[in-house]
Amino acid sequence: MAELGRLVEKVRSKNAGPFWLTIDIFCGTQAAYERLAPALTKARVAAVFGIAADEVRRFDLPDLAVIKFSLPRPAVQGSVADRDMHGASWAALLAEIDVTTD
Repeated sequence: MAELGRLVEKVRSKNAGPFWLTIDIFCGTQAAYERLAPALTKARVAAVFGIAADEVRRFDLPDLAVIKFSLPRPAVQGSVADRDMHGASWAALLAEIDVTTD
């Protein structure tokens, strides 16, 4: 098994306003980026968070070897139902996925 978090330099999540979260995957090298980019589909990320793939936005930054995903927060930031005010814990969930590639 190849966990995403062990193959990249860093996986970070943060707020992208009160209604959205952003997860940044810093691959570290161009080789890692090219290996992981095809494996990290919107559908795969959506499945981790239990949402529809069309709710996920993907941004590729190949010159920086970074892949970004934005997704709607399950609860508005700061509301009573919000369990992660800063959006920092979402990265850990994505960092644990298996991205074994051939």
